[in-house]
Amino acid sequence: MITFKNIQYQCSMELTLDLIGGKWKSLILWHLGESTLRFSELKKTLPKITQKMLTQQLRELEASGLVNRFIYTQIPPKVEYSLTPAGKSLLPILETLCQWGLTYANASKLVDEQLCKGIK
Repeated sequence: MITFKNIQYQCSMELTLDLIGGKWKSLILWHLGESTLRFSELKKTLPKITQKMLTQQLRELEASGLVNRFIYTQIPPKVEYSLTPAGKSLLPILETLCQWGLTYANASKLVDEQLCKGIK
């Protein structure tokens, strides 16, 4: 049993998935791994995400200590997002997931091609 921020998790995988799971969090972390980005730049890299969802996911990642939010005191206000050291520590894991997806897609493609050849 693991307790994190007064929430009890059955195992570390449950905690990890709570922190980075879902459709958008891993993608946000991945794009922030390349460089510090403003909100509008992040939105452009993820065109299918709504503004509300991006805001929510960034707030959750910030609360989890994975993303930094830096506000410049100027008019108009400028906000930039970057990874914390904890967020950066996830990049090798995300790279492995990315590589696995490519390998899986290529293997599935070969299976699909073999199935099609067997039908002809």
